[in-house]
Amino acid sequence: NTYSMIYMEKAINSLGKFISLMIPIMTISMVVIIVARYFFGIGLTGLQEFVMYIHALVFLGCAGYVHFKDEHVRVDIFYRESSNKYKRKVNFILGILFLLPVCFVIGYFSIELIDMAWEIREVSTEAGGLAFVYIQKTLVIFFPITLLITFVHHLNRNKWN
Repeated sequence: NTYSMIYMEKAINSLGKFISLMIPIMTISMVVIIVARYFFGIGLTGLQEFVMYIHALVFLGCAGYVHFKDEHVRVDIFYRESSNKYKRKVNFILGILFLLPVCFVIGYFSIELIDMAWEIREVSTEAGGLAFVYIQKTLVIFFPITLLITFVHHLNRNKWN
């Protein structure tokens, strides 16, 4: 069980750090798009869509990493000053009530979306767009998977402490 915890931690950290390296690539690409459009009058639809793909990867793939690091957004008016025991209980209860259902709903409904996109090899509807929309739609599954892995990790870690 200790090995699985260590493996989960390493996997979550590696995935989060790797995906976060995409942020500078996304930023540089946006600068290129803006310069091309406003200084040279060139539209770069494919690059614009590439930026959307990276943004999807960053948002959907790093959700679990941010949750793992306990850096996710929360309204913590009462939570902030509470004891660690209270915080663990709140995280557990709200994870069961909200996080798990959201992950299962998104996971369940994304499977059909992803399957259909791959079946037809969905492409962009924009002229000059990328022919890999099915890959972008596949990124949706990262969201529930990474959040479920981190939730299980938190449950295992808190069970022993």
